[in-house]
Amino acid sequence: MPRRPIRRLAPALAALLSLFTPAAAAERPVKIGILNDMSGPYADYQGQGSVIAAQLAIEDFAAKAGRPVELVSADHQNKTDIGASIARRWFDQDGVDLIVDVPNSAVALAVANLAREKNKVFIGSGAGTAELTGKQCSPNTVHWTYDTWSLGHALAKALVQQGGKSWYFLTADYTFGKDLEGSAAEEVKAMGGSMKGTSRHPLGTSDFSSFLLQAQASGADVIGLANAGDDTSNALKQAAEFGIAPGQRLAGLILNITNMPALGLKATQGVYIVTPYYWDLNDGTRAFAARYAARHPRHAMPNDMQAGVYSAVEHYLKSLGTVKDAGDGRAVVAAMKAMPTDDPIFGPGRIREDGRKLHPMYLLTTKTPAESKGGWDYFKPVRTVPAEEAWRPLSEGGCPLVKG
Repeated sequence: MPRRPIRRLAPALAALLSLFTPAAAAERPVKIGILNDMSGPYADYQGQGSVIAAQLAIEDFAAKAGRPVELVSADHQNKTDIGASIARRWFDQDGVDLIVDVPNSAVALAVANLAREKNKVFIGSGAGTAELTGKQCSPNTVHWTYDTWSLGHALAKALVQQGGKSWYFLTADYTFGKDLEGSAAEEVKAMGGSMKGTSRHPLGTSDFSSFLLQAQASGADVIGLANAGDDTSNALKQAAEFGIAPGQRLAGLILNITNMPALGLKATQGVYIVTPYYWDLNDGTRAFAARYAARHPRHAMPNDMQAGVYSAVEHYLKSLGTVKDAGDGRAVVAAMKAMPTDDPIFGPGRIREDGRKLHPMYLLTTKTPAESKGGWDYFKPVRTVPAEEAWRPLSEGGCPLVKG
């Protein structure tokens, strides 16, 4: 039994050891930390999957950094004090230069503040709140994969155009859920729709029956799930048991491929999602997914946030080749912004002045059981949302870094 994890880590260790040439050994290693939920409601949606994605990026691009690269990881348990304590120890004592991922927006905002204070780098892949590029933007932060503004606005717009004029929300009662609900509600109202109400639930709720009954009684056209991870899965399972659809449409504002094996297609018929990455979009996304699944202990396909960790670590390592001091977080982020982004996962893009990584988003819908070929074949594309439409306009975010 002890040999199995060693075999899985062997390729990563071989890649790292190969960098220890006499010249490289004289330099302080670049240290990357994956901080996320390893044991709670988001464990399958980031967790060890994000560690695997980072390992793959290090194996592929560590040589670009021009120095050895080390990887550490930790569980923030969705608690702000624990996440901040880990980040502070990593920065102050353990020599970590970059913290990546950080689902749970309250934890992400705390880590972003620490990265700024310590002049380190924070890249949010699992983090959702658009405040990271809004009033709380930082010269040390890049927001990589998605945000609440993009998901809320894009999905609400698509469903209102299809007749979903009135909405009721089931919302996770913390920063992320409230931001997600607010973004979707803003778009609904802008398009002439209306709000029927909101039920707020604690993170990690197992029983959604009372919330769903309130949503059903509201008569809203759409029930928006402003939550994520196991919360989204549990809400959809119970909605199927109550027979809420097709009378009311269910909008999984952050539903993704990781939710689907436990849900199945019958429970998610007619559900639409918006995402920057789906494993079966093109040859590049499929190639990355195949490598990731081969490394994953359950051979799972990556979701957008796990793919985002790979893409973010890749770009970070490439940028270090142009920076004299890898420990100067502001200089590293400035170099990342100066270089165009381009990889097989998200395609070409760039990092905006406010730290927002720009790339297209995709509107997908679930396949019917007859359309699916089995395995991880759950979604089909409906529309590409171009980058200029997918993200909050720079002038509307209130980021102090944006001049004029």
